[in-house]
Amino acid sequence: SIASADMDLNQLEAFLTAQTKKQGGITSDQAAVIAKFWKNHRIKIHESLIDQSRWDNVLKNMNWRVDLKSQSRHIDQINTPVAIVEMELGKNGQ
Repeated sequence: SIASADMDLNQLEAFLTAQTKKQGGITSDQAAVIAKFWKNHRIKIHESLIDQSRWDNVLKNMNWRVDLKSQSRHIDQINTPVAIVEMELGKNGQ
């Protein structure tokens, strides 16, 4: 829960306090150890979760534009917006 929410120190303190008060929860010593570990390794854990959640390909570049039809056989098709999106994908780390 701590890692998936990427809790800041205030959120962490509130979460651990709630866990110590819950029946069958953790002790205050365990909460202190978890808090110290999270403070020391938060960035590494967050980066690891991001790396695990990525697919093989990553977005390298994206271009987009909106076109409007200025001529058509049917009048109701004029000025109809069309979005065109171009995405360039690449392998992670390349």
